[in-house]
Amino acid sequence: MTAETPSMPPFRDASLPFAKRIDDLLARLTLDERIAFLHQFAPAVERLGIQAFRTGQEALHGVAWMGPATVFPQAVGLGATWNEDLVRRIGEAVSSEARAMRARDDRVGLNVWSPTVNLLRHPLWGRNEEGYSEDPALTSAVATAYTRGLRGGHPVYWRTAPVLKHWLAHNNETARDTSSSSVRPRVLHEYDLRAFRDTVVAGAVAGVMPAYNLVNGRPNHLSPYLREQLRAWTDQELLVCSDAGAPSNLVDSEHYFDTHEEATAAALLAGVDSFTDHGTDGSRITARVRGALERGLLTEADIDTAVRRQLAVRFRLGEFDPDLDPYAGTGEFDTPAHRALAREAAEQAIVLLKNDGLLPLRPGARLAVVGLLADECKLDWYSGTLIHRSTPLEGLYERFGAEHVDFAEGVDRVRLRTSSGRYLAVPAVEDPPEGPRDDGGALDPALIAGRTDLPPLTTDAVGTELALIDWREGVLTLRAPDGRYLSVADDGFLRASADQPGGWVVQETFRLEPSAAHGGGHLLKHLGTGGYVCVAADGVKVAGQDAREAEVFEVEFTERGEDAVARAAASADVVVVVAGNDPHIDGRETEDRTTLRLPAHQERLLDAARAVNPDTVLALVSSYPYAVDHTGLPALLWTAHGGQAAGTALARVLAGDVSPAGRLPQTWYAADADLPDLLDYDVIGGRQTYLYFEGTPLFPFGHGLSYASFAYTDLRVRREADALTVSCTVTNTGTVAADEVVQLYTRAAAPSVPRPRRELAGHRRLGLAPGTSTTVTFRVPFTALEFWDVSLGRRRLEPGAYELLVGASGEDIRLGATVELDGEPGAFRPVRERGLEAADFDEQHGVAIVDRTRTTGDAVTPADGGTGELLYRACDFGEGVTRVVVEAAGEGTVEVSLDGGPWTPELPPGTGPSAHGIPPSGEPSVPGSPSSGGPASEEPSDTGPVAELPVGGTRGPYDYHALTAAFTVDGVHDVRLGLRGPVRLAHVGFSG
Repeated sequence: MTAETPSMPPFRDASLPFAKRIDDLLARLTLDERIAFLHQFAPAVERLGIQAFRTGQEALHGVAWMGPATVFPQAVGLGATWNEDLVRRIGEAVSSEARAMRARDDRVGLNVWSPTVNLLRHPLWGRNEEGYSEDPALTSAVATAYTRGLRGGHPVYWRTAPVLKHWLAHNNETARDTSSSSVRPRVLHEYDLRAFRDTVVAGAVAGVMPAYNLVNGRPNHLSPYLREQLRAWTDQELLVCSDAGAPSNLVDSEHYFDTHEEATAAALLAGVDSFTDHGTDGSRITARVRGALERGLLTEADIDTAVRRQLAVRFRLGEFDPDLDPYAGTGEFDTPAHRALAREAAEQAIVLLKNDGLLPLRPGARLAVVGLLADECKLDWYSGTLIHRSTPLEGLYERFGAEHVDFAEGVDRVRLRTSSGRYLAVPAVEDPPEGPRDDGGALDPALIAGRTDLPPLTTDAVGTELALIDWREGVLTLRAPDGRYLSVADDGFLRASADQPGGWVVQETFRLEPSAAHGGGHLLKHLGTGGYVCVAADGVKVAGQDAREAEVFEVEFTERGEDAVARAAASADVVVVVAGNDPHIDGRETEDRTTLRLPAHQERLLDAARAVNPDTVLALVSSYPYAVDHTGLPALLWTAHGGQAAGTALARVLAGDVSPAGRLPQTWYAADADLPDLLDYDVIGGRQTYLYFEGTPLFPFGHGLSYASFAYTDLRVRREADALTVSCTVTNTGTVAADEVVQLYTRAAAPSVPRPRRELAGHRRLGLAPGTSTTVTFRVPFTALEFWDVSLGRRRLEPGAYELLVGASGEDIRLGATVELDGEPGAFRPVRERGLEAADFDEQHGVAIVDRTRTTGDAVTPADGGTGELLYRACDFGEGVTRVVVEAAGEGTVEVSLDGGPWTPELPPGTGPSAHGIPPSGEPSVPGSPSSGGPASEEPSDTGPVAELPVGGTRGPYDYHALTAAFTVDGVHDVRLGLRGPVRLAHVGFSG
């Protein structure tokens, strides 16, 4: 006799739907096993043959943190291509490499945390390099293309499972885990949610990651929009993965809850399914979940809901069907096709900002290639390890021949003299051990320690000449002659040990601080530790943070960088200055920039080159825009850090082998004065981005030049039942083959509320040979012309005229037409029946939106605890009311008035009556026209009734009291509210 073969458990039966298989598997897992699945590193369940699983594999522009991989341009550079087909192919290559790498190292994850769809509304934010654009339509188009490539084309199984980052209204790094983004309903629905929504609806997204910050006073890891918006957009089970350490932040830094059990339960109930906290150690998260269960804060059903979402992703990745998974054991890695794709992407990302005829470079020209980035191929925090490398200098050597190219880096060469008269010296190492700081296979490169296998610096009578670079505002790196940067390891000693600056805490940056007590001497401060450098018997090391223990150095310059640049530039036909940022130093995760200006060291080099040679090209290689005075500069280009093929791509564009066709994905402002506050997320009120900015930009959104010229003709508009079809003919009237990016913008001609100056409705990158033409067609759904009507709490298409503008940038409009659309007429606010939700204002000054409760709802409060003002237009009191009721908490006063009332909102520049259609005092604003839209039901009073309601005696920010006062009015009026003191207002009602 033979033993009977056990039947296959249903969760292993590939003929069953995933939902039934997940039901079966959930039923087989114990409670402890299910709780363990809630941590990022879910353990194996050996008794069921279930493998360990981890959420999270960084793959922003290539597989990151797991060793060598193909490195594509930064995300903002991919946004500059305006090319969805290209980005989809990059997604396919990245996910293919992830599969190939996983086949040899199962630590490589398939749940990829990418792309980032946060909008680049402020150019100084540190993490803008991770996003695509300031525009939600362009961002979602590029993100959708990337996720489709990452997902793969199989109808059932996914190559990788992408997670969108970072939900929601986030990118500032200053106080990133404690700052709150105040996001009014219109900005929320028209701007921030849109970038996520369109990509989720496209169907290639496995989930999202909440951001570290708070939105409207509530941590994003408790966001009610996860349930109310995200999960309403799709029937697919979406996995919500916390950001690293964010669950603990709910108690530790944000102090939103008193205990971690409360915080963990609240996050799980809000929709967080996987907790990324405490590295690989899941014990603390599981203990918190058990504690929450014991306290009745969670049920087993709550846990099952989260585990189900994780299992849904794992089934889609083929984990339980290895024989059916078309991607199992497959994947191409570092193929010729991937290398060619990296070069194509780098070429398409280059934006020609200005050209007075100097480019393309003429054959045989003698070049001087100068600048701090001229011989660099910089990586960022989310890059893989380079297999191939091409710097601008190497690319130009290859294209023009080394004999035609001179080079000057432009570093300041210095010796550091100690108070004893000796100099800092890098010890000679005859046979240095291999191994710069290695991030190969590192799940968390933040944990990699500096090298201690090289001798510390010492001092001697001659010293070592060091290359000093001031990257920004006195933040320095010092490099030894062999190319290694001075760095500090855990033992505190200085060594020339790093190939490049890098790490979560950069250990290669210093600052020279003048010492008033020692004449012209300087203290050398190590920025990674905050300690000062001293000279000890056993070597040069970082002492404590007490400046009295520091060595005093005299800086002796052996060569100024601008002198070397001037020498090289003087003998060249054309100078190429390569400037920009180091992504680990000047603007990055953990650190916002402070200015749009090019760093002073690099301004010196540019000025030196231009002073001796007017034929100077400035090539900016950077993660961010700069405000550069380009007066008299004949040519200017920008590219993000372009990955492994950056140098070759730049050389080919400079030579004219490729005509540039990248376009700016964000506005380049002319000066810091054009920027809003770093934490101002209100693009409407702050007049931010190309959508609302009323100044003159340095270069506008969508801008980019070509070596060819293009004509736009034959604009045609056809009206369909639910959309407009817009088409035109584009002709290459130049002499070279080139790409053009055709851009369609829309504009409401006479809106009743502030609407965008123009808004991207479609774009198409296309290639044309000289003399050839093509027809470009766009479909514009009427829904794309809607706005969020705060009086209705939903989107509305306003009737009236809409302009359709086709051109080569947001400001270079070539063709236009106007159409009249029937929409839904505006309505008065029915305040007698519904009252006013405080956050549904039309305009405000000095007000922040905050959380009404810990779980849902919004309230408003003076941003500084002082005074705030709000305007609600066209409120219909019908036949009349006699009482006003406010729901408020905290301490202070709520003042309610009509029309011209006793005070007038002091609105910021650009938000007054001419810009926003806000009525002057005494004139009610009524929907239907830019000003009033029709008469009110009675003549407005010069002052109107006033009610002043003192608020006090509440027991905390969520203890709302209803306060009533006499308030007699009828007809239609604008309502104005004044807030005095730290009062929180949730709702205003009217009765009687």
